[in-house]
Amino acid sequence: MARFYSNENFDRSVVEKLRLLGHDVLTTLEAGKANQGISDAEVLLFATTDQRTILTFNRLDFMRLHRENPAHAGIVICTRNPDSEDLTAKIHEKVTESEAVSLGNQLIRVYRG
Repeated sequence: MARFYSNENFDRSVVEKLRLLGHDVLTTLEAGKANQGISDAEVLLFATTDQRTILTFNRLDFMRLHRENPAHAGIVICTRNPDSEDLTAKIHEKVTESEAVSLGNQLIRVYRG
């Protein structure tokens, strides 16, 4: 299963549901990095150093970071979805279909609908 690092604005209920599916998810709060105004570049560096794939709703900034430096442990960018079950299922499906290939250096898009 995947090792994730959820960005500060990421939906906590999705984090919990991913854990129930067997994923290792570390939140910004659990890492002691919440409410510190840490830049997205620093978030990505922390996740990369800890070999964790980023979970984020911040699509534009992380797409830019991926283009600037594609050497990371993976980025999953999501559109906001009020249906946490649906979003969880889509994330799980995307990362498990990619499991044969490492999530490293990949930018994975998860869309609502």
